[in-house]
Amino acid sequence: QVQLVESGGGLVHPGGSLRLSCEASGTNFRFTSMGWYRQAPGKERELVAVMISGGNKNYADSVKGRFTISRDNYRNAVSLQMNSLKLEDTAVYYCKGNGQGHDYWGQGTQVTVSE
Repeated sequence: QVQLVESGGGLVHPGGSLRLSCEASGTNFRFTSMGWYRQAPGKERELVAVMISGGNKNYADSVKGRFTISRDNYRNAVSLQMNSLKLEDTAVYYCKGNGQGHDYWGQGTQVTVSE
């Protein structure tokens, strides 16, 4: 059974930094893409950043220049370095891996940016 487990969420002041990590288990294949999504209260889940085969990265406009996605080339693991955090970055952050025609999601980790 494929499982993705996120870690690294928490409470931080505006301007602070957090690093999220996600690693998959139970796979015998490499994900085609891995990425991060987030969902704030009362809002739909949205893409934050994704890294696809070949190393291409896509970011939401709202996080460009502040967040950096990286992936372990040998494992189904992905990280998100979040700098200069803003109040509006508060959300549950989900890791997603795509492989063999399926999407696999983590359980989510809470990121709260507060004064």
